[in-house]
Amino acid sequence: MGFKPHLRVEVVGGEAVYLLSERGTTALHGPHVEAVAPLLDGTRTLEAVLQEAATVMDVGAAGRTIAALAQAQFIGYRAPSADAAAEAYWELAGLSGSGAQAALSGTPVEVLVLGRADAGPIREECLASGLTLAADERSAAFTLVVCEDYLDPMLAGVDARHRAAGRPWLLAKPCGVEAWVGPVFGVPDGACWSCLAHRLRGHRATQGPVQRVLGLPGPVPLPRACLASVRALGLQSAVLETMKWVAGMRYAEQAALCTLDTRTLRTRHHAVARRPQCPECGDPGLVAASVRRPVSFVSRLKSATAGGGHRALSAETVLSRYRHLVDPLTGVVPELRSAPGTPPGLNRYLSGRNPALHADSLAGLRHGLRSHSGGKGTTPLEAEVGALCEAVERYSATRQGDEPVVVDTLAGLGDSALHPNACQLYADRQFAQRERWNRSAAAAQYVPPAFDPHAPTEWTPVWSVTAGTHRLLPTSMLYFGSGPGRRPSPIGADSNGNAAGSSLEDAALQGFLEVVERDAAGLWWYNRTRQPGVDLDAFDEPWLTQVRTAYRRLGREMWVLDLTTDFGIPVMAAVSCRKGALSPRICFGFGAHFDPRTALRRAVTEMAQLLPPPEVEAEVGAAFGSVHPELASWWTGATTRNQPYLVPDPAESPRTPASYGCEPREDLLDDLSVAERLVRERGMELLVLDQTRPDVRLPVVKVIIPGMRHFWARFAPGRLYDIPVTLGRIARATRYDDLNPIALFV
Repeated sequence: MGFKPHLRVEVVGGEAVYLLSERGTTALHGPHVEAVAPLLDGTRTLEAVLQEAATVMDVGAAGRTIAALAQAQFIGYRAPSADAAAEAYWELAGLSGSGAQAALSGTPVEVLVLGRADAGPIREECLASGLTLAADERSAAFTLVVCEDYLDPMLAGVDARHRAAGRPWLLAKPCGVEAWVGPVFGVPDGACWSCLAHRLRGHRATQGPVQRVLGLPGPVPLPRACLASVRALGLQSAVLETMKWVAGMRYAEQAALCTLDTRTLRTRHHAVARRPQCPECGDPGLVAASVRRPVSFVSRLKSATAGGGHRALSAETVLSRYRHLVDPLTGVVPELRSAPGTPPGLNRYLSGRNPALHADSLAGLRHGLRSHSGGKGTTPLEAEVGALCEAVERYSATRQGDEPVVVDTLAGLGDSALHPNACQLYADRQFAQRERWNRSAAAAQYVPPAFDPHAPTEWTPVWSVTAGTHRLLPTSMLYFGSGPGRRPSPIGADSNGNAAGSSLEDAALQGFLEVVERDAAGLWWYNRTRQPGVDLDAFDEPWLTQVRTAYRRLGREMWVLDLTTDFGIPVMAAVSCRKGALSPRICFGFGAHFDPRTALRRAVTEMAQLLPPPEVEAEVGAAFGSVHPELASWWTGATTRNQPYLVPDPAESPRTPASYGCEPREDLLDDLSVAERLVRERGMELLVLDQTRPDVRLPVVKVIIPGMRHFWARFAPGRLYDIPVTLGRIARATRYDDLNPIALFV
């Protein structure tokens, strides 16, 4: 019987008994504890301690003193041959030192090494640290797996065997500038390796082109980067985590991936979320079931009408609720940061690579204004939340392999399927001349092959709000990328109508408004119609004054055009150029909303996102080296003189808030009812696809209205030619050959 091994005991007569440890100092007062303390040195049995104490104090008092020390966990039984230092560690960690040591000696651990490393030294490290190695896999109670890459395909089999056996295991990568340890897999309600691998793959998209060319089943092998000391540090960290688990320590971070930056010795824990739809440990049918359900909107009162629109939740609430999705390794969103080079007074945030580009090369990933997901707003918070939601929107709209699919021909499906060109709206001449169109790598000009109605195609259901039934569209039109194990389809998806929101109703409304916005932008851009201006002074909002001041400081002027179409929903285009410059570097942004003030806010803040980078503005060195040639051509060649449709029509009176007749509504359901009515009145169909992912839970949808135009170069007959005439913007429909030859590039 004696004091715990992590305690140093010093008796200061007449004052106190001091217990000192790494946790601090505790003082015990009283003559009884002063008399008993020297006897509790671990060399005596309880009976011997009581017998010796009885010579100086009442035996009952001695018993009560010892009982109090035991209850406070200051003393306990100690084995004479125990490793006092090791027991002290476990006691300080909150365990029973003797119990932890017994667990280590009685729990067989398997060591499994994948890759080029030698298992021998790793086993020796385990033995030297006090672990007991299992004779074989069947006798092991725990496994330490050491690998060179967390995406090694062999780990799928390792995980499957351990889940079948119900045995926990720890994964570690000891080498590299960053050593990785954890998580422990195989715990109740915890993530499996497939859950982690799914997130890790999402952050390695830039390896995709090389991986496809080499035909690799797993990640591209990289040169080893390691020092002997780094390997030792990483390996000992993994061994320590194994020991803590076996000894009985449990804490939240064991479910996370811990990275150790060996340059700075900084550690970071990356939460690993269990994916409810995981094909290995969850229900792989969740997404398909969600997509097949009819989309049903419910009453959703608006609680936030400022900022980016009329929303069910405030920006603060959305950020607080979903910020956990941000992580460079295990998150849906890799980053959330203010965009570099953002001018004072403007707000732009970035949230990682834009998967909507579905590029086949690194060059394609770099070029263009939309190479990154991002957000904008009149405040930093609005921009941050916008960037978060756009990244989640793009993640949720990326094909992951569990979407419902029907394989059939268009001819075989009959009226339940829609011809893809009813939505894409390419002209027959574009199909005939697609090789010329596709010489440019710009997504805005890509023309796929003409669709073969007799070719077997993958189709996915979307809900028709107007018809109350499902329609079928090609799956590749609805989700970015081809999905795991599938060949790319020539029919690609775009982000038009994709939206995330704080509720299903919120997301659907934003998706609808984006379709209206891009339709209006396309009608204006390709017909090059002169549009009325917007009287910015009449809106008189503090945020607008701040933005106009910011543009003046940049040496830029700005104005806004009214692009509202037959839908009657305010749509605006904000435009800016450098004052007095030969190359004015014209940029623009679009916005649509039932409330004209919100439409204006969206257009102006989007324009800030599309400002040329500082090096392009300053014409520094090879400023256009990372810019797509078509965008570079626009920034260097477009002026208001050769593109007069960018300037307000002087014959039209500028629009004011009173020009739009906005009727505020308190419920998002009412806004959606108006949207449905407007679509019905034009003989069109409102389609909604629920793309919400169970592991994210932020509502995401794709809204499609066949017949509405994208603002990219798609020139089939329809609204592009008819509506400008109906609205009186032009006397007769623009001829195909007279459409704007510059494809809208955002």
